Amino acid sequence: MPEPNVPGSGQRRFEDVAVGDRLPGLTLPLPVHRLVMAAGAGREFTATHHNDAYARANGAPSMYASAILLQGMWERALRDYIGLEGTIQAIRNFRMARFTPAGALVRVEGGVVAKERRAGRAVVEIELRTTADGVLTVGPGLAEVTLPERP
Repeated sequence: MPEPNVPGSGQRRFEDVAVGDRLPGLTLPLPVHRLVMAAGAGREFTATHHNDAYARANGAPSMYASAILLQGMWERALRDYIGLEGTIQAIRNFRMARFTPAGALVRVEGGVVAKERRAGRAVVEIELRTTADGVLTVGPGLAEVTLPERP
């Protein structure tokens, strides 16, 4: 099936999804510039997210991504998978296992772990995780989304 957010490719539907399906995933570089921009945009003024010397002085190996930035990456990976007509109902168990440092190549991956019709909604549960340079930094966690059904 084509990716749902590519113009003209369509929308992922509940009937198109099976337990065990993998999300295409999302890979993003995490340069200092992205950390600084995310801190400013999210009004996250904790210096560990944009000042390397401060982060190191406070026990971190370097400046690192904030929970808000990392959760935004999960939401982006979900949105890319569910399309514009899908809804993100919940993100649970978002746990940071270790720092996601500046300069890392960040990857969000996930897979469908359950699907069911619940209270008139087509619900899909997706397990997610984040790695930085191949090392787990966030998760695993669980997202609950809804998808449109075929008429």
